[in-house]
Amino acid sequence: MIPEPSTSRSIRPLIIAEGANPELTSASLVGWGCARAVGRVTDAHIVTELRNRDAFLRAGMGAEQFTAVNSRKAQGAAWQLSKLLSGSQSFGWSLYAALSNLAYPFFERALWRQFEGDLRGGRFDLVHRILPLSPTTPSWLSGKLAALGIPFVLGPLNGGVPWPAGFESVRRQERDRAGMLRALYRLQPGIRRTRELSAAILAGSRTTLREMPEHLRSRCILIPENAVDTAQFPLVARPPRTPGPLRAAFVGRLVALKGVEMLLEAAASLIKAGQVELDIIGDGPEMPSLRAQSERLGLAGAVQLDGWVPHESLQARLCSADVLAFPSIREFGGGAVLEAMALGLPPVVLDHGGPPELVPPGCGWVLPLQSRDQIVRDLRELLSQLANDPAPLASFGKNAQAHVRQFLTWDAKAEQIRQVYEWVLGRRSDKPDWGTPLGFANPVAA
Repeated sequence: MIPEPSTSRSIRPLIIAEGANPELTSASLVGWGCARAVGRVTDAHIVTELRNRDAFLRAGMGAEQFTAVNSRKAQGAAWQLSKLLSGSQSFGWSLYAALSNLAYPFFERALWRQFEGDLRGGRFDLVHRILPLSPTTPSWLSGKLAALGIPFVLGPLNGGVPWPAGFESVRRQERDRAGMLRALYRLQPGIRRTRELSAAILAGSRTTLREMPEHLRSRCILIPENAVDTAQFPLVARPPRTPGPLRAAFVGRLVALKGVEMLLEAAASLIKAGQVELDIIGDGPEMPSLRAQSERLGLAGAVQLDGWVPHESLQARLCSADVLAFPSIREFGGGAVLEAMALGLPPVVLDHGGPPELVPPGCGWVLPLQSRDQIVRDLRELLSQLANDPAPLASFGKNAQAHVRQFLTWDAKAEQIRQVYEWVLGRRSDKPDWGTPLGFANPVAA
């Protein structure tokens, strides 16, 4: 039986974070960061899958703060089938997301069996499903909650960023077969009902927001999925830049859609001229190809391409850079962009998907996503400009850090979500609104 809540906080959400895990990356880490942060400002109880239990405990969460529900058979089957259908070259993440949708209802049914009594008895004020992030995952539980009069909050939802024109070869490399069928998700049973029964829908991006039916927009609030953990990326002032070449860094998994091969080509002549240094932090299936490209361009030994660094060591590595070069052509969130901004490192991103929604004017550079050759030319021109005149780096980095501090730490996000809860529960009349994109209507005041 779950212990009775303390009386120090007034809102009692039951948080669903099926895949949350502090020791993993991507959506798992997002779910963990969000659930933990909301738990600091409310009387939350978190529900996750049994596979995450030990990681929660190792991260310092008390056993009374969460419940681990067992639905491992269904999720394990989705994982194994995804591996089988992906083949030997690379894992099909979009395929796994699709199959996970079929497995997820088993988790919600197990949750209902365990918490039905508490929900009927008024133990919780509302239920908030943080994970899955996918906007294509229906909730069987939403109908049960509606019958009990318990508000259901959904999100942040994110996904569905379209592939840009002219990059079909990259799409094939990414083996995005399931993504090609994504437009059919609206036909999936339960999607429409889940949204109709949601008291609030947190949209993680403008793409997701645009996909919502017009009559539901009044319930939608834009809150990006990612945020910064200030324990790992403290918001301290950067030291003055030391003279020398422009130091550019990339952070991320080395897959084709991240655009690292375009970055290498764009920077090659500047690296040879001693104007730019490039540090590529990450690993993945593109590593052999990138090393071969580096040799062809005559950059062997001049570019750092030495794989992953532990997440806890990433801060020190990024602090030695002047700018984050992140030319991903299809990115949902952009956690690496936020972490760089938190360190006062202004980013360079392409105008597509999640990253440009994190970078207000004066905090970094957003380049148009055009043809591959044009992207290379634009990157080269910007890097050359910054190498010749690095003066904007300091003010842009300061602005970026101020924007993160105001809107995009986990503590800031927890407060935003708490205000959403108040609105859903009728404790405030006005719907929370921080702009679309978040914070752009009130530019940084560094």
